Order: sequence, then C-alpha cells, then structure tokens
Amino acid sequence: MSSIGLTGASADPERSRAEQTAASMARLGLPVNVLPRHIAVIMDGNGRWAQQRGMPRMLGHQEGAKAVRAIVTECARLKIEVLTLYSFSIENWKRPADEVDFLMSLYVEYLVAEREEMMANNVRFMQVGRREGLPEPVLAELDRTREITASNTGLILALAINYGSRAEITDAVRALAREAKAGRLDPDAITEQMVGDHLYTAGLPDPDLLVRTAGEMRVSNYLLWQISYAEIHVADVCWPDFDVEQLHKALRDYAGRTRKFGAVVN
Repeated sequence: MSSIGLTGASADPERSRAEQTAASMARLGLPVNVLPRHIAVIMDGNGRWAQQRGMPRMLGHQEGAKAVRAIVTECARLKIEVLTLYSFSIENWKRPADEVDFLMSLYVEYLVAEREEMMANNVRFMQVGRREGLPEPVLAELDRTREITASNTGLILALAINYGSRAEITDAVRALAREAKAGRLDPDAITEQMVGDHLYTAGLPDPDLLVRTAGEMRVSNYLLWQISYAEIHVADVCWPDFDVEQLHKALRDYAGRTRKFGAVVN
C-alpha cells in the first residue's frame, strides 16, 4: 500500500513527538481538555469515491487506507486516547467475492506496512470483532501487530474487522448466560457494567464522538451499546477525502456541543 509522506525517524523521538503535538494543537486551536477521549469512525464512501471518478471500487479502498494513516497520526499527536475505525462489518461478507478478497489482502498489506509508523507514534493496536471467519493471514498480522505494539502507551487504535454490534451484544449475553448456567453468576445481579465488561471493547472508554463520512445519517450496527451518549458528526466527504482538516472540523464541532447525558444543563 502506498503511504503519504510523514515525518521520519528522529534522534530524539520524544522531543519530536512533543513538537508535532504542539504544532497540531496550535493548528487545531483548541485546548486538550475539550477534546474527546474516544473517537469512533464509520469510514464510508470508498467505493462511491472511486465510482465518481470512473475508477474501480478497489482503488477507492486503497485511497481509503491512505486516509487512515493521516488520521491515526493526527489523533496520536492530539493525545486522543482511543480511535476506533469501522473497517469491515459482518454484513460486508455479502459483497462480491473479489472485493472481499481484495479487502482481506489490503488488511494484511496495511498491517505490515504501518507497524513501523505505529511504533514511531507510540500507537497500541487492537482488533474488535469476531475472529471466526477471518482468513489465517489476516489473523496472523492482526496478532503480530498487537504483539509488537503492546507496550506502547499512546493512542489505542482499535480496528473493527468482522464486527457487528448486534453480534457483539449477543456474544456478551451468551458469555453471561454460560456463567449463570455454571452457577458463578446470579442473573438478577447482572449490571450494565458486567455487560460492558463482556463486549469486545471491554476496558476502553465509550466513544465521545462518532464520525460518519459520505453524508450518511445512520449508525450501521456500529458500537450500539457504546455510543449511547456519543455526539455525532456527519462529514459530507467520502472517506478518502477525510483529511486532517476534516478531522479538525469534527473536533471543533464536538467542542462546541453541550453534553447533557440525559440531565438538564443550565
């Protein structure tokens, strides 16, 4: 996969990251304390972007992968805690076989190509979604990337692959039911926290900001439990055109909201 030019290695990586963070914060024009801890993104419009330009849908996915690098790097510089990207849904298996095969190959290529950049930006990688059904080469690179980045302490990049929120909640309920059947859990004692602890995203803060591209106004079975109180930002551009400026626009929009969490705020 092609990459877009970013700052290379530095003799003093900590100083370099600090300088990059300062530059990004200055460009954004917002204090750290108004930024979301967790941004969840529905990366929509890769195929549409390509078709609008008379290109094969596959090229749209390649361009979308390039956009991921820029957004991950900027979120790392802005000290965002978690970035979750909706990359491949359970429903996406219904797409033409050649497109699915291309996407699986692209994941392998992306993970191999981006590990060095993740390390340079102190990014820790994880996958959310079902492992069953994913090709072995994809699973191997997912695991390898997670292992290599496990000691990083910056941005957590959670890639939602083979993910569906209803499937996630179903898996959580099944796990709790097994514990109850085994006598280790009183069904009447089940709490929301227990349910959350059995989701794929266990241990992560809930998303504060949900971003969807390509102007679509739906959540598409994505993090339904977790986004209960997330602020929603819809960008009109397709994902390949969602750049750092578009990210900053979403963050400024978020910073201007008053979050009520069901309460009355004067």
